Amino acid sequence: MNVRRSATALAALAALCTAAAPAAFADASPSPKPSGGSAAPPKGLYGAKDPKFDGVWRQSLALLAQDAVGVTPARSAIDWLAGQQCEDGGFAAYRADASAACDPKKGEFTDATAAAVQALAAVGGRSASVEKGIGWLKKHQNDDGGWGLNPGSPSDANSTSAAVGAFAATGQDPKQVKSAKGGKTPYDVLLGLQLGCDAKEGQRGAFAYTADKADNGKPVANDLATAAAALATEGKGFVFEPAGKDAGKAPKPLDCGAGKGGGKDGKPDGAAEAAQAAAAYLSETMAGHGNHLLSAMPGAKAQPDFGSTADAIVALAAGEHSATAAKPLQWLQSEKNGALAWAKGDPGALGKLVLAAHAAGADPRSFGGVDLVQQLNATGPKPESVSAAGSEDESGSDDNSSSGKDEDKKDDDKGGVGGVWWTVGVFLVAGIGIGFLISGRKKQQL
Repeated sequence: MNVRRSATALAALAALCTAAAPAAFADASPSPKPSGGSAAPPKGLYGAKDPKFDGVWRQSLALLAQDAVGVTPARSAIDWLAGQQCEDGGFAAYRADASAACDPKKGEFTDATAAAVQALAAVGGRSASVEKGIGWLKKHQNDDGGWGLNPGSPSDANSTSAAVGAFAATGQDPKQVKSAKGGKTPYDVLLGLQLGCDAKEGQRGAFAYTADKADNGKPVANDLATAAAALATEGKGFVFEPAGKDAGKAPKPLDCGAGKGGGKDGKPDGAAEAAQAAAAYLSETMAGHGNHLLSAMPGAKAQPDFGSTADAIVALAAGEHSATAAKPLQWLQSEKNGALAWAKGDPGALGKLVLAAHAAGADPRSFGGVDLVQQLNATGPKPESVSAAGSEDESGSDDNSSSGKDEDKKDDDKGGVGGVWWTVGVFLVAGIGIGFLISGRKKQQL
């Protein structure tokens, strides 16, 4: 298949409370260290923390971010990710023993598979792995057109959006990806999860995580789900070609005045209008919180969510709303806000910031005075090469370095929240198990 070079970010979920608010593994929050504290990470893997919950996710983000900014990842890093694939084409969160069989019912995840497909499609040379991953996604599409965290689980906005990104990254129109029974598309699910004119004024245009109704019998707006769905309704994955100098127009909110508001149910008509309404919701919500999104554990004080803010910036940039994305991007770059400290040493978090900067047309090599690309490269094996825009010392770990480029690299398929204690708290509350952040979704029990 012929895949665009630039492709792309998001992750595994579990409800944390009756409102069904997901804490995403798309958040790329640091994982606990191995029990012994001294175990060396697997060869080729980015990051020194225990990869049990987020190995595939953070590796995928790292490779996507590197490829987006002209860094050719080490072959060992690509080999590691491809080697995590299960025999049937799916991906688990992490396989310590890649020779052991996967559990197809609960050991494989839509989010991990979708992220890995996007990363392997971007770096090239792995068409067989990409095709197997796409085949797995098609096989496990629910009758309603969407995907859940695991095969057979109810469709949710985050997993469905991640799958949309995988199809977009491999040159396939998500609108044409139909379920075997019923012929439903991913957008049938996503548009059904968007809150319309009958929702509270401040929630119109947002997306719920699932169809569960917990607020007086109505769906609950979820910022993480909205950021994911806003990108998916634009028909894009984690990486796309930045628009450059776009018109910078503010997104158009859902018009609910004088009996208007899209379709007969007061919701947007079609994906394009849904994307606009979601972007408007994100813009208004971030503006009301000081130019960022918030997240909080049940019973805890709300705090900045760096991962989901980065996701929202990517979604706004995908809709060519550069002026709207500029303020939250500037907020992320401020040292006093903590995003740079949150991401330091964490390949998943660094990858998210790099992708946000890249999408919005900023320079990730000069992000609040920090070279995010250099920091990302230093968390793993030394890259094969770095573009002229990068500094010469952007090297990774020598002990994980790889010699020799992938001979097939140019084949046809080339085309706040997040801190350790917050993460541990999520584990204790939800009893879960797979890791990106990112944005912030945290783990489902294996």
